[in-house]
Amino acid sequence: MFRTLLIANRGEICCRVAATARRLGLRTVAVYSDADAASAHVAACDQAMRVGGPAAADSYLRIDRIIAAARASGAEAIHPGYGFLSENAAFATACEDAGLIFVGPPAHAIQAMGDKRQAKQLMRAASVPLIPGYDGGDDSAATLQAQAARIGFPVLIKAALGGGGRGIRVVAAPGEFESALASCKREALAAFGDDRVLLERYVSNPRHIEIQVFADRHGGCVWLGERDCSAQRRHQKVIEESPAPGLAPDQRLQLGRAAVTAAQAVGYVGAGTVEFLLAPDGEFYFMEMNTRLQVEHPVTEMVTGLDLVEWQLRVAAGEPLPLRQDQVQVRGHAIEARIYAEDPDRDFMPTSGQIRHLALPDHVAFAVKADGCDGGQPAPVRVDASVRAGDAVTPYYDAMIAKLIVWGADREQALVRMSQALQQTILVGLTNNVDFLHRLVGSADFSSGRVDTGLIGREIASLTGPGDPFELHPVAAALAALLVEEARAQTTDPWSNRQGWRLNGIAARPITLRCGSEQHDATIEYHAQGPHLASGSWQGPLAIDACEGTRLRLRLGEQAVAADVVRDGDVLHVFTGGRHRGFALVDPLASAGELDQDEDRLCAPMPGKIIAIHAWAGDRVRRGQLLLVMEAMKMEHSIVAPHDGAVEQVRYRVGDQVEEGVTLVSLRGEEP
Repeated sequence: MFRTLLIANRGEICCRVAATARRLGLRTVAVYSDADAASAHVAACDQAMRVGGPAAADSYLRIDRIIAAARASGAEAIHPGYGFLSENAAFATACEDAGLIFVGPPAHAIQAMGDKRQAKQLMRAASVPLIPGYDGGDDSAATLQAQAARIGFPVLIKAALGGGGRGIRVVAAPGEFESALASCKREALAAFGDDRVLLERYVSNPRHIEIQVFADRHGGCVWLGERDCSAQRRHQKVIEESPAPGLAPDQRLQLGRAAVTAAQAVGYVGAGTVEFLLAPDGEFYFMEMNTRLQVEHPVTEMVTGLDLVEWQLRVAAGEPLPLRQDQVQVRGHAIEARIYAEDPDRDFMPTSGQIRHLALPDHVAFAVKADGCDGGQPAPVRVDASVRAGDAVTPYYDAMIAKLIVWGADREQALVRMSQALQQTILVGLTNNVDFLHRLVGSADFSSGRVDTGLIGREIASLTGPGDPFELHPVAAALAALLVEEARAQTTDPWSNRQGWRLNGIAARPITLRCGSEQHDATIEYHAQGPHLASGSWQGPLAIDACEGTRLRLRLGEQAVAADVVRDGDVLHVFTGGRHRGFALVDPLASAGELDQDEDRLCAPMPGKIIAIHAWAGDRVRRGQLLLVMEAMKMEHSIVAPHDGAVEQVRYRVGDQVEEGVTLVSLRGEEP
């Protein structure tokens, strides 16, 4: 085994690899960009090396600087994590040329599976089932349009070097093909440096099933169960589980054998994931192979009891696989939920900002063994995260904050534990998807195992939106927290008492709360026996039984309420019943003169880069017309005209970096 390992990545995967390497007695080296100088992954390693500026292209994607850092630190091996250079054949080759061990597959396997055209041709030769489509060499628009017509609509356009949900477009009708192709090619070129695409027949509402494979340099290759990754938005996974619910034993065996065949067809070594679409009729088709460790690998670790990172390190050092296929055991059920900085109410648009408060459920960071289950029960909750309160989620990298992973003896128990873990997750400072995940886990279709890739799209209305923001219990919790805060600040001077003391009579204090764009008026009356609350149709006593940290326990008459309340400036963030609501304390006089949002000023929804402009000063535009495209946090965002009018000014050029909230385009409405 080598002695020093450099981890060419950031975030939770760096912390995860460092934990296993430390257990094996290895010295670890982190690399970091200027944006990550004070990050948790830097602190997790024995040494850290700066590799450049905050943008990934200036740091984590710089092969020369990563190799230089390895040489300067004395590292003998490099673990690429996932993302960045993990599936870059040139990086694997550069490691080999520098005399370094690349903890991953050989460059030829990365190259073969990284190019989806070549991968399909190899899988066809190996008799692995494929989705009908076009993966030929003619990339002209006319040929692709003709091939799409032959395949039949709807059709899927995929970047040949794509991954992570990028470079994918679903085209429903021939008239939409040209613009979708241009958008897909543009995104593919920006993300992967190659705008080649392929076409596939679009399979409606399939399941996304993937098989974890592992191979060594001695001819050994096994599969370690399957994962169901069907719960997706924007073609990206949000919840994964193992085993796949409702999968028949013969289907599972066929998928596992097909995955091993795919890995052997390219001479694979190390950890990999072979992804399949399972159609409603029971047929399955090869999609692609990810030639690295996956974000969702913890669910496999939880049900097998295996440390997949340790397997990676041992295989990279030349050791054989620790287990044969007949020794692999799968016990219980595991579910992983990805917590993202994103806004589900705005089509999951990524967000950025500072994490001002963070509390995670009681958990272990890591609890599996390299040699499989030993008869003990896995920890019920595991959290993979590298963020802390005070850290910032920047626009430079992926918006994932943490992963919650739970284990249960069966799926029902795992679902209960996931629901509880999400309720115990308190995150303040930036918009996130915790509420959305809780609703998804509790939805009828997901909880019953009726999961396919179209689930979130079909149920989006019930999975997003505020519901009634001014339900009694959250409002009461917010006001109770305010009373506790004031009680702690009170003095013995009755004239300075902030709790409504009166020499004679009862003080009534009106309070206005805002949640989103809605306002709510409530009243607190200060009675001798304690405060009373009037909110909506409720009027009655408000009793505060306990307050420990952020946790409040109160009673409204005979109703008991438990909630966590975090104050951030003038906003009281209430977490109760699996929901989060932010109530702003409103000064009615101060807010009376606020203006509605100016629809003639189109602003940047987040920090990003302008990548295309489609309208110029003086152009007349129609409502919904595309004006410009910006890229932020690995995604394209289209800025469209909110109404008919004329463009007064386009304030930026292609290539410009812009901050959140700046005006991108000014419009002038049509004369009445």
